[in-house]
Amino acid sequence: MRVVLAAWLVLSLLGGTEAEDMCGDAPTAPSHSVPAPHLSPEERLSPHMPESLRCDACHAIAFQIEEQLRKAEGKVGKKALKESDYLEVLERSCSQDWESYGVLELDGEKRLSGPGLPRQQPLSVLVSGGPWPGRLSKLCHGYVGEQGEASIYGAHRRGPAALRQLLCHGDKGPCAGRKDRPDPPKALQNEL
Repeated sequence: MRVVLAAWLVLSLLGGTEAEDMCGDAPTAPSHSVPAPHLSPEERLSPHMPESLRCDACHAIAFQIEEQLRKAEGKVGKKALKESDYLEVLERSCSQDWESYGVLELDGEKRLSGPGLPRQQPLSVLVSGGPWPGRLSKLCHGYVGEQGEASIYGAHRRGPAALRQLLCHGDKGPCAGRKDRPDPPKALQNEL
């Protein structure tokens, strides 16, 4: 079967449609078209994380901080880390490459996707790289600077929910007043 398929492929490349005439029509697989998300100029060019994606970004950052601190504690037998150790882990967490994150569009709504965020539909196009890693790193450093390393580590010691609460759902957090992930932004009417 492989020999026939290889021969068909070679003949179709060399002879164009003549190979199809010799071997019969090529089997056609069902095709699906999934467009890449349409990004606004702000989403493509701004050095800052768009407001609509900040809650998702915060959850991704909390997940990465939690993972890095958990791994570091695992190396010392689940004991509390020394201050110098957790400072190093937090710096490493924020300075990582963040390449596994990107934006996708589902039902007209843009969402950040990657480790620690809810899985999305299997057929979606993820736009990663570009400005997203830098935006996540910048936000991560901002959260650490704003909340303080000791406060973040203390929240981690209380559990992942406490860390997400501190970073994302507090009074001034990007997810403030939301349960898990943000609702799509509503269009303002007569506000301008």
